[in-house]
Amino acid sequence: MNIQTALRAPVARPVDAANEFAADVIAGLANKPKSLPPKYFYDHAGSALFDRITRLPEYYPTRSELGLLQHHSAEMVSLLPPAAALIEFGSGSSRKARILLGVAANIEAYVPIDISGDFLREDAAKLRRDFPHLAIYPVAADLTRITELPAELANMPRAGFFPGSTIGNFEPHEAAAFLRRAGAVLGQGGVLIVGVDLAKAPDILYRAYNDAEGVTAKFNLNLLTRINRELRGNFDLAAFEHHACYNIDKTRIEMHLASTRRQKVRIGDMAVDFRAGDTIHTENSYKYSVESFQALAQGSGWSSVAVWTDGLFSVHALRVAAD
Repeated sequence: MNIQTALRAPVARPVDAANEFAADVIAGLANKPKSLPPKYFYDHAGSALFDRITRLPEYYPTRSELGLLQHHSAEMVSLLPPAAALIEFGSGSSRKARILLGVAANIEAYVPIDISGDFLREDAAKLRRDFPHLAIYPVAADLTRITELPAELANMPRAGFFPGSTIGNFEPHEAAAFLRRAGAVLGQGGVLIVGVDLAKAPDILYRAYNDAEGVTAKFNLNLLTRINRELRGNFDLAAFEHHACYNIDKTRIEMHLASTRRQKVRIGDMAVDFRAGDTIHTENSYKYSVESFQALAQGSGWSSVAVWTDGLFSVHALRVAAD
């Protein structure tokens, strides 16, 4: 492994990301009901706000998952192949990956994949400083579309890391599609460590997504700020409110931005009408039982190897099933 090459390697970038963002916003706001893909939360400001969310007292998922990783990291990395490349899908601040990297002598390369290129570049620079022995290949891309990895990894065994219960942001059929795609990227015998939030009392879930400090509201509203900045929008943020509620029938948290009055918003040449109470559906966060997630994984080409849980959150080790 040529570590100097890895240090110089540029961040891979998605093709026509700006045009894709515009197309998705236009299509989503033309829907009935209106919606926007949650992947667009994560510009530089949104990524920083989400990092703040993970440290809030109400937001138990990060605290629970960090505890599980810290207590069981040696067991987790023991399941990875020797001289492996660790691919993190949706890396964000790589705060959790550092726990595995700190105890894993069997990891030779780290590949953080994230849609926020600027945030990714900053974090990769910090990782290179703190892990000088590690080859790091950041990839700025949509994690749901990744099909190939840097050429330097061609002959390396691969393991995956997908923390944060980001898989809960997918519709169940989308989660299954992601798991199948991740299996193809990691290859036969590949191992995936994935964090999955568990179904629990609605009041605990409500507080986690409606924090007293209002950081989650700022995170949600930042999506409109991004549209204003990048797509010539004129959203009045004071005319929208953050709403998050638990849909018990679908076992998911739903996040919306609700219009507080009748208004017309322009995005470039497009005009969008809102009545008071109209919402833009910005995110779902599905909650699973251990058994229901294992069933989803099995139906998507994975076998369950191990699971760790504190009753609030779970971390699963999966292996690509033999043909």
